Amino acid sequence: MKALSPVISLRNVHTNASAVRFVDPQHNLGDVDLLRQIGYKQELRRHYSTIQCFGIAFSIMGLVPSIASVMATGLATGPAGLVWGWFIAGLFIICVGLSMSFMGSAIPTSGGLYYYSNYYCPDRYRIVLSYLIGCSNSLGLTSAICSITYGFAIEVLSAVSISMDNNFEHTNLKTYGVFAAGIVSNMVIACLTTKHAAKFQTFSICVNVFLIVLFLIAVPVGFSKNNSFNSGKYIFGQWENQRDWPMGWSAIMSWNPAIWTIGAFDSVIHCSEEALNAQRSIPIGILGSILACWVTGWVIVIVCAACIKDGDTVRVLASETGSAMAQIIYDALGKKWAVAFMSLICVGQYLMAISLMIALSRQVWSFARDDGLPVVYKWVKYVDPKIKVPIRATIFAGCCALVMGCLCIIPGSAGANALFSLAIASNTLSWGTPVVLLVLPYGRKKFIPGPFYFGKTKSLMVNIVTTLFLPFVIAMNMVPDSTRVDKDSMNYTCLVNGGAWLLCIIYYYLWAYKNYTGPKSNLDGTESEGEETSSVKNIEGVLEEKT
Repeated sequence: MKALSPVISLRNVHTNASAVRFVDPQHNLGDVDLLRQIGYKQELRRHYSTIQCFGIAFSIMGLVPSIASVMATGLATGPAGLVWGWFIAGLFIICVGLSMSFMGSAIPTSGGLYYYSNYYCPDRYRIVLSYLIGCSNSLGLTSAICSITYGFAIEVLSAVSISMDNNFEHTNLKTYGVFAAGIVSNMVIACLTTKHAAKFQTFSICVNVFLIVLFLIAVPVGFSKNNSFNSGKYIFGQWENQRDWPMGWSAIMSWNPAIWTIGAFDSVIHCSEEALNAQRSIPIGILGSILACWVTGWVIVIVCAACIKDGDTVRVLASETGSAMAQIIYDALGKKWAVAFMSLICVGQYLMAISLMIALSRQVWSFARDDGLPVVYKWVKYVDPKIKVPIRATIFAGCCALVMGCLCIIPGSAGANALFSLAIASNTLSWGTPVVLLVLPYGRKKFIPGPFYFGKTKSLMVNIVTTLFLPFVIAMNMVPDSTRVDKDSMNYTCLVNGGAWLLCIIYYYLWAYKNYTGPKSNLDGTESEGEETSSVKNIEGVLEEKT
C-alpha cells in the first residue's frame, strides 16, 4: 500500500469511524506510542503509578465523608435497607466497573466515554451520540463535584451546630456560601497541586484510610461505654419505610448511597493519559477502588446501624445537626469528640473535591481538545508545554460548578437532592452508552480487547448485566422522593438532566456540528522523529494487514 504522510494517515484513520484502532495487544507498546496510535500527542505529564491510579478513584469515593453525606437516603428504609441496599448495589457496580475496565484497557484516553461512544457506534449516529455523551459526562462530573462540596458544606455546618449545642440555624444561603468557598479554594489548590497530583493521590489515600480506621475503632468503642449494640436482627432485618412509596420501591431507592459513593471509578479513565502502563493500571485502579469501597463501605454501614442509639432511626434522621452520621458520632463520642471527628470528615470531603476537580478538568480538557465545548474550546484546550497541566480547563470547570451549585439555594431539599441525582443520572448515561454499543453486533465486531479481558462469552455476559442495570438506575433517579409531588418533593433531575440532554442535541444540530466532528487527531508533525518513525511503522503495518 502506498505510504501516506504521518499526520494525514493518523488523522484520516482517527476520524474515520470504520477504520481500525491501532492498538495491538500482542505488541508491548509504550504509553506515548500507544496514545499516538489512538490519535493524540502526549501533552500531559505521565506520573501516575498503579497505586496512584487506584488512589484517584478511592480518594474521590472517600468512604466516611461520602456515607456521611448520603446515609439518610439509605436509612429511610431502616437499618436493613441501608445495609442490604449497599451490598446489592455494590454487586451491580462491580459489573459496571468490569465493563469500564474492558474499554479502558483497550483504549486508554482521557476522552474515554465519548471516544468509545464515537468509535463503537455506526456511522450515522456516532458524532451526535459522542457529542451527547461528552456533554453528559462533563455535566455528571460537574454535578458530582457540586454534590461532594455540598456535602462538605453540610458537614461543616453540622460541626458548627454541634459545637453550639444545636443553637445554630441552617439556611440554604449559608450552605451555598460554604459551598462557593469550597469550590473556589479547591479549584485554586487543584491548579497549584496538579503538577504534583500523583503525590497528592497518595496523601488522599492515607487520609481516607486513617478516617476509616478511626471510625471503625472510635465509634464502636465510644458507643459501647454507655450503650448496647443493636442486635443482628435489627441490623440485617429491621425494615422501616420513611417514604410514602411502597416498601419494595423504597428499598430499591436505598441503593443510591452505594451508587453515588462508589460512582467515581471512571475518573481513572479520565486520567489515563497521565498513567504509567495505562492498559494495565487503569483496570486495577477501577476494580481495586470499587472492591475496596464496596467491602469496607459495607462494614461502615453495619457499624452505623449497630450504633444507632436505642434503635431509633427516626430520631437519627430528624437530627438537629442536619446529618444522620453526625448524630451517630455525637451519641457515641459526645460533643467534644464529635466536633473533632466531623472536622476530620470535612477534611476528607474537601480532599475528595480536589481529586474530582482534577478528574473533571481532564474530561473538560479532552472534550475541548476535540472541539466539543461551545465557543470557549480553543481557550480551554490549551496546555502550557512547560508545566503540562490543563490549568485553564480546571478554572473553567470550577466556574461551571459555581453556577450549577445555585441549585442548593432552592427552598427545601429538592434542589440539593437534584445535585446528587444529576451526578448519578448523567454519569450513568455516559457509562452505559458505550457498553450498550459493545453489546450490539457492530460494536462487538469493532472491539479489540486490551490486556484486561474475560473472553467473548464472559465479557458479553458482564456487559449485558451492565446494560440492564444502568438504564434502571437512570429511571430510578428520575422518580420523586414522594408520591405527593410539590415544589419541595419534586425531583428536578428529570427537568434539569432531561432538559440538558435535549439542549445538547438541539445545540449540536444548530451550531456544534460545524466544529465537532467526533474525536480528532491533534498530531501536528512536531513530535520527536523517533516517536514519529515508530508510530508510522506500526500504523502502516496495521493498515497493510487490514487492507
